[in-house]
Amino acid sequence: MALLTFELPDGTTRRVDVVQVLNAGYAGRSQDDVAAHVAELAELGVPAPSVTPALYPVAPYLAQHTDRVSVQHGRTSGEAEWALVVDGDGELLLTAACDHTDRELEVHGVAWSKNAGPDVLARRAWRLADVQERLDTLTLRAWVSHAASGGSGDGVGSGDGVGSAGSGGFGKETVIQDGTLAELLTPGYWAEVLRERGDLLPGTVLISGTIPMAEGVDQFADRWRVELGDPATGDVIELAYDVVRMPAPIG
Repeated sequence: MALLTFELPDGTTRRVDVVQVLNAGYAGRSQDDVAAHVAELAELGVPAPSVTPALYPVAPYLAQHTDRVSVQHGRTSGEAEWALVVDGDGELLLTAACDHTDRELEVHGVAWSKNAGPDVLARRAWRLADVQERLDTLTLRAWVSHAASGGSGDGVGSGDGVGSAGSGGFGKETVIQDGTLAELLTPGYWAEVLRERGDLLPGTVLISGTIPMAEGVDQFADRWRVELGDPATGDVIELAYDVVRMPAPIG
């Protein structure tokens, strides 16, 4: 299991012993758009799901607070998402997440690809009840950057939202995802699905599924940064991590 700690806006913290992690897929609110996306992925060799939206269980230890994701090759990428977290008292929390996915494995099985990388979660969260009335206005954005030297991505980014070769080894950030939660099925929808399954349990983490990526932006980046924003208050929940290639195997 994983132990996660979230800071709430009032300064209190919630410690969550993760017992299960579920990754939603094909979870756009417009299922016509989802069907078009499934067709696009099929042309790339990604198998279509038997139903949409889909839900993929992943190992609980994959829910992590981390600023470093180790990968075996250069074709992995993140996905900007929100995460629904059930704390120890059963209260629902909302935070930012990035589902780091192995794109080479994805063509063999989406569930396999989801289990090949972590779900990185931010260290701050909101009570879902506090933002429930304005969920659709919440923003979800992601930026990528690449090692300025073209290296393996083992530098340390500047973290200032700009990035530069001189400030930490990364080039300028590029927006790769920019949308709102109105594009995705709601936390309430998924809470009800989990409740019906008997899975709305303390220690549950559900990752939302993602929004479209911008065309022409290289997703196989050396650094990912994700923000979940509340325009009504100006508050932003952020996470960022470097993508680091592991050494070549022997044998």
